[in-house]
Amino acid sequence: MNQIKHWIAENPTLLNIIKYIILVAFVLTLIQLIRRFLKKQVSDTAARYKSQKGIEIIGYIILILLSFSYFTGNIKDFTLAIGLFSAGIAFTLQELILSIAGSLYIFIVKVYKPGDRIEINGIKGDVIDVDSIYTTMMEIGQWVSSYNYSGRIVKLSNAFVFKGPIYNYSQDFPFIWDEFNLPIKYGSDVELAKSIVIKIASNTLSEYTTNSKSQWKEVVNKYYIEDALVDPTLAITLTDNWIQFNLRYIVDYKKRRFTKHMLNDEIHNEIKKTKGRVTLASTTLELIKIPEVKINLKQDNK
Repeated sequence: MNQIKHWIAENPTLLNIIKYIILVAFVLTLIQLIRRFLKKQVSDTAARYKSQKGIEIIGYIILILLSFSYFTGNIKDFTLAIGLFSAGIAFTLQELILSIAGSLYIFIVKVYKPGDRIEINGIKGDVIDVDSIYTTMMEIGQWVSSYNYSGRIVKLSNAFVFKGPIYNYSQDFPFIWDEFNLPIKYGSDVELAKSIVIKIASNTLSEYTTNSKSQWKEVVNKYYIEDALVDPTLAITLTDNWIQFNLRYIVDYKKRRFTKHMLNDEIHNEIKKTKGRVTLASTTLELIKIPEVKINLKQDNK
């Protein structure tokens, strides 16, 4: 016992470090215990996720405060300690600091949340988790066409929220505008073609159009933005080869590919029922004149 006291008396700094490690371990363990308790007690997924993340952030803040108070010995020196601490590690830990600040910014400003579809730093995907350092996304696109999952899970530093634009497909207004072109052959019944396209688009997209109108009004009231037409619209352009129909419509951001397939399939079937009154065009090459070619065959008689 006397040896232990003697050792403590000779190594006060080491003893303080051990006490600090025990304090940090206690706080981290307490955070995990509270997170597990919330996981078992809170049934709602969104509420459970937010409460767990809130406890995690609060725990880290408390840990930082305790650390400064422990090493300075006086909470009054907290401001000075922050200055010295920031000056010493700002360069080496700037990415980590930006990531933690980014996580706070994401939660406070509500830049995005789990379940949102975003594009950040050139990566598209659905957000599946946001922690104190990383945003985790299920990637879409890349080598697969349209907005399908690639199967890769991407972890992206939260610091990127300060470094470039963030495209959110679902915040405030979970719809996007999409369009495609239909080539109609010259000589077709244009009015019949227009009625077919508009009728199918209106019927197929009626649910999206109805739901989007009320939500678009909220967007207009919230932001400085002009009102927009959410009903399907058709624009016609005359080209060298065909009459181009451009159909523009609003669709759920997660059902873009399926909706485009459904519209194309139904329009194609209806056009076939017109028995030639409306015909889809394709690239053609018309030969106006074949140049004359003269061939002289001379026989060499020997």
